[in-house]
Amino acid sequence: MDLDLSHPSIEDLRKAARARIPKFAFEYLDSATGRELGLKTNRDALDAIGFMPHVLCGRTKADLQTTLLGQKYDLPFGIAPVGMSGMMWAGAERMLAQAAVRHNIPFSLSSVAVASPEDVAPHIGNNGWFQHYPVKSAELRRKMLLRIKAAGFHTLIITVDVPQESRRERQRRANLTVPPKADLRTITEMVKCPSWCIAHLREGIMPRMRFFDDYIPQRGRESFTHAGALIRGIPDWKYLQELRQEWDGNLVVKGVLRPEDATRMVAEGVDCIWVSNHSGRQFEAAPAVIDQLPKIRKAVGPNVPLIYDSGVAWGMDVMRALAKGADFVMVGRAFQFAVAAFGARGIDHLVHILKADIEANMSQLGVEKIDQLPHYLLSND
Repeated sequence: MDLDLSHPSIEDLRKAARARIPKFAFEYLDSATGRELGLKTNRDALDAIGFMPHVLCGRTKADLQTTLLGQKYDLPFGIAPVGMSGMMWAGAERMLAQAAVRHNIPFSLSSVAVASPEDVAPHIGNNGWFQHYPVKSAELRRKMLLRIKAAGFHTLIITVDVPQESRRERQRRANLTVPPKADLRTITEMVKCPSWCIAHLREGIMPRMRFFDDYIPQRGRESFTHAGALIRGIPDWKYLQELRQEWDGNLVVKGVLRPEDATRMVAEGVDCIWVSNHSGRQFEAAPAVIDQLPKIRKAVGPNVPLIYDSGVAWGMDVMRALAKGADFVMVGRAFQFAVAAFGARGIDHLVHILKADIEANMSQLGVEKIDQLPHYLLSND
């Protein structure tokens, strides 16, 4: 099957994933919180950004190489951390890490992934980033940081926009627990997806938070109270200051929307700001991320690296974020749709979709360099 003909878009991969994985897994991945207005806010704001094409430019060749935090990547987008990625498809984290090395893009492992840092360490090359959720204990944090560094991750992402879990109503209706309950409803959903079941049997592990679970005594705890709920802390400025002292690699703060927060983070020694509203999964009334991006760029100046995520559905969205002030774009859900739909082949196909769309659209504009994109916007902030 030629995926470029049968599944030419991310939406096609989404539909294929939905048909292949249990409902509780898909709803976890696909849902936002509340009435899911955050998804619409992000989408509408992205769609409102247009470019003015030039003509008679002759043949152009887009140069997509990008330097971020001192490392050169072949493309201006990478793989964002997604919790419980291995629940979407068994071994997903390993396959994503391997694809990141093949395509020379960053791979971010969530601290609430199914795979542990050691599971993916042989596969990350020099492309490994680790996403850190704050924990209550400073001693536990220091132990985790040593373990992450020993596994070969050179960039640490601290996610700061999850002071507590959101409700995510669709996820609740789907009866999701971590690990999945062995009740009739869940088993029925799994049986409908034999390929998913076989893949997990071959992998030999039940989807659970392997990294956090290592720090929680199993005896005496409720079976379906996940480790993150027990040890996760609420971040504050003191936590960030301590983390900066303890981590000697690149430090990225994810979940920033306020310019004044970004400027203070830079003053505290943060290396990169990740502008995001968690794709509407935490709080649906936040502003569109793309609208906040130029404000944060203006506040921190031209030399502080900015990463954008939330709502990327086409290569054009990557271009929009780069034109509005981002140095790099991270993609979350789409990579999970891809691996759930077609495994490693699906990941490679998604990279092709995004890259080909960017190249085609840059050619249409008559643009060869990413840093030229702001000059082609229909309006500038």
